[in-house]
Amino acid sequence: MAANADGDAVVAGEALSMAAVPGKLYGVGLGPGDPDLMTIKAHRLIGGAAVVAYPALVGGESFARAIAGAAISPDAREIVVEVPMSVAREPAQAAYDAGAAEIARALDSGQDVVMLCEGDPFFYGSFMYLHSRLADRFDVEVVPGVTSVTACAAALGRPLAARNEVLTVVPGPMEEAEMEARIAAAEAVAIMKVGRHLEKIQRVLGRLGLLEAAGYVERATLENQRIFPLADAPKTAPYFSMILITRGEDPWL
Repeated sequence: MAANADGDAVVAGEALSMAAVPGKLYGVGLGPGDPDLMTIKAHRLIGGAAVVAYPALVGGESFARAIAGAAISPDAREIVVEVPMSVAREPAQAAYDAGAAEIARALDSGQDVVMLCEGDPFFYGSFMYLHSRLADRFDVEVVPGVTSVTACAAALGRPLAARNEVLTVVPGPMEEAEMEARIAAAEAVAIMKVGRHLEKIQRVLGRLGLLEAAGYVERATLENQRIFPLADAPKTAPYFSMILITRGEDPWL
């Protein structure tokens, strides 16, 4: 014999049935870094969560947790999905497999899980890899967040695209020749994940005559945010950096 939340007696079979109802998974976008840019819904879900999951580099800190830390209940259970920084896909896939399995155990026990994700969960967000592993088994809700692209445009004080322009988003790791072809055909461009690819990107934009039209932002919205014309950018860039380009009459900088 057991008791429910109201203190009423229930038989063991009924208690098992109640416990068997799976929890709900929330993929919550946190925005680009400034905690004030979390949505009201994100803050509410995080603050009320009994289980909070988030990605972190192996042996390192979690940027996602750093953004949301003040909102996490001290009583919450935390699931760390440790992802290795590797060019090879297999180690990261194995990490997401392990993280999804631990999250699934919490969901199977009837607990809701809030998964933190920098930026927006479905815009180059790590949550998409967990979504693909869990969405066919559990109820999942995705809570969108402010993207780094819009945050960088705000930092530069320039629109991403105007009138009928098409915005092209290019990942920094893209092969050089393909990157050049895509940017050459584009009207407005956001280059993400700059990091160690900065020198290659500068070569491409130099050949296309676009260095003067490019703005560089690193660590957008954080206290150590920095902004430069790309021609004056530092020689090395952090992973959280971006280059924005427009071909219009009013250049970025």
